[in-house]
Amino acid sequence: MKNILLILSVALLASCAGQKDYLVTIKTKYGDMHAILYDETPKHKENFIKLAEEGFYDSTLFHRVMKDFMIQGGDPNSKGAAKGARLGTGDPGYTIPAEFNEKYFHVKGALSAARQPDQFNPKKESSGSQFYVVQGKVLTKEELTTDMDALGKAAQQMMQQPKYDSLKQMFINIYQTEGPEAYGKKLIELKDYIASEMNVNVTKEVSPERLAAYTTIGGAPHLDDEYTVFGKVIDGLEVVDKIAEQKVDRANRPLEDIIMTVTVEELPKKKITKMYGYEYPAEEK
Repeated sequence: MKNILLILSVALLASCAGQKDYLVTIKTKYGDMHAILYDETPKHKENFIKLAEEGFYDSTLFHRVMKDFMIQGGDPNSKGAAKGARLGTGDPGYTIPAEFNEKYFHVKGALSAARQPDQFNPKKESSGSQFYVVQGKVLTKEELTTDMDALGKAAQQMMQQPKYDSLKQMFINIYQTEGPEAYGKKLIELKDYIASEMNVNVTKEVSPERLAAYTTIGGAPHLDDEYTVFGKVIDGLEVVDKIAEQKVDRANRPLEDIIMTVTVEELPKKKITKMYGYEYPAEEK
């Protein structure tokens, strides 16, 4: 009988725990962002909660800000850093194994882990503390379904041939006068012609979910499956926009410090939904 009661008690506790979640609040002078962390990335979730509860993030900066891309913070070296000091190398002394999940990608508001480049970090392990929130931008279906690496390589090979000298000059002029973004758009505009002439496939598959999100909400799809997405800003996206608008130096550090305070609070999931409109997937309720 005692064993049965113990089993029932454990089951009840597990059920109650499943009805709650941690709400992350990131406070800045531009307003507050509220986020949830995904259960499917347990190592990242546990680590972020631990650091927040310890006050690790308090007084750190959003030290790297890139408009239409993302805002990054979590470097402990940014606390009280001198103006103009280069930041971005600090961490708590450990990394976290990658926890990629195809359900979660870099749509606007994605909370993701920063990391060292592949040449130093072939396993794509995450920084122990640095994170970023995606701003990104809205993309077209053509941009999303085009393999830009393959298209770019095909175009370069094509322009090495004398018979395409006029095309080569056109691309050079566009790049020099209008910049790389215009160059990329012209590549996409001529992708069928380039693919046909060079006999290459420059199309890539994109899931319907990602296609719908990136063409409406926007984001940074080139980061997908390369960096771990472990949470989502469910309230305060306008704060991300405000921070992303700030003037920065050549290293993308804001000229005026943007200090953060990070807290976590365990709340009923129903309360989080009521307060911020975030609907938990049915299987998680």
